[in-house]
Amino acid sequence: MLLHGNFTTPLRCFLRHPTPHRTATPTPLAITNYSISDQELTSRGFTLHRTITHLNLDDLNSIFVAVGFPRRHPDKIRTALEHTDSLLWAQYEKTQKPVAFARATGDGVFNAIIWDVVVDPSFQGLGLGKVLMERLVDELVNKGINNIALYSEPRVLGFYRPLGFVADPDGIRGMVYSRKGKKR
Repeated sequence: MLLHGNFTTPLRCFLRHPTPHRTATPTPLAITNYSISDQELTSRGFTLHRTITHLNLDDLNSIFVAVGFPRRHPDKIRTALEHTDSLLWAQYEKTQKPVAFARATGDGVFNAIIWDVVVDPSFQGLGLGKVLMERLVDELVNKGINNIALYSEPRVLGFYRPLGFVADPDGIRGMVYSRKGKKR
């Protein structure tokens, strides 16, 4: 999906933003009114983090498995995170464990892809996924990135649409390399 539209309200599986004339320093497009403020998150017992410092990869892997992703080798998770441009995760202070996670990779200029958006099932419905997506998209847009895509399970596409993501905008279709179809 691509993200389209006005970026004072970020959203879309492919995030495409019209490219205005750019100066050396992009004009900030920060969202000042997130659906849940940082202060409100803190009052609810959550802390947001933007680095892998203090992120327990076994706990993160448990969330991946709980939402239906395959279990991943911790060394591979670490390598993937070390090559991630932007990430955000929420920690529940009572347990000191991660309960929500999202990350983006890209070229740092034109394109980004959002990956691994997960919320622990026992914390779903509290707005944590939206919290992460609003802030992650905001960060990417503020870097001047105009094309934001994401991979999503079909059953959760409805979550991303209100955030500005659309499937197949302007007839754009994604493709994935598959060894199954390759003949030798």
